[in-house]
Amino acid sequence: MRPNKLRQLWAKGGVALNGWLQIPNTWSAELMAHAGWDSLTIDMQHGLHGMETAVQMMQVISGTETMPIVRVNWNEPGTIMRLLDGGAYGIICPMINTRAECEAFVGACRYPPQGYRSLGPTRGVIYGGPDYTEHANEEVLTIAMVETVEAMQNLEEIASTPGLDVIFVGAGDLRLSLTGRFGYASDDSELNAALDRIAEVCARNNIIAGLFTVSPQYSQEMIGRGYRMVTVKTDGMILSEYAKQLVDETKQGL
Repeated sequence: MRPNKLRQLWAKGGVALNGWLQIPNTWSAELMAHAGWDSLTIDMQHGLHGMETAVQMMQVISGTETMPIVRVNWNEPGTIMRLLDGGAYGIICPMINTRAECEAFVGACRYPPQGYRSLGPTRGVIYGGPDYTEHANEEVLTIAMVETVEAMQNLEEIASTPGLDVIFVGAGDLRLSLTGRFGYASDDSELNAALDRIAEVCARNNIIAGLFTVSPQYSQEMIGRGYRMVTVKTDGMILSEYAKQLVDETKQGL
């Protein structure tokens, strides 16, 4: 089976740089895949993708060394299994609040006896290789999002779920749940305390801590604080911010 580049990076003590795709388009996905990200996440929760578009985007990503990951819109086994059959090498599941929810999520990603994933990797075997089914449980990543006060209360139980590979922090939702405030403020003391606790619990349970950030500088800071999977902005943010910068700079000369 095609090895999972992220697992190889982490085994060597490295950090995975993850891009984020909200635009439902194969050309933008191909551009991002050739930019050098270690992985790209097709966001089906807040992005604008449907199932067919997500699979088509995974097809263009597969022409590079970038690993295809999908964030599902909810902890729904049927959708998770279809996306894995479509070639996803990792699933990010939002709003995991309890050990039971995490066990259900991980189980949907694993073939028996480790889980209850149904057998039939339609495109997975094309992308992954003829021995996909024998090794999928070892290569496919399970990534649970911690985003609420309830999840923080159950953090130890979630992190120790057998078969879980990564806890990925939705910092915006977590800050909103903790404080009632919107945004990604990096100087929020309550959020920072939660982020440090998540990194510590992940390290103790031998799983990876990851999160979404809005700048390279903040990503580098969080790597220094123990996070080994970092996302920097979305394709939509990159396009809109740089487009506005170009327009503003050009208008200054008029």
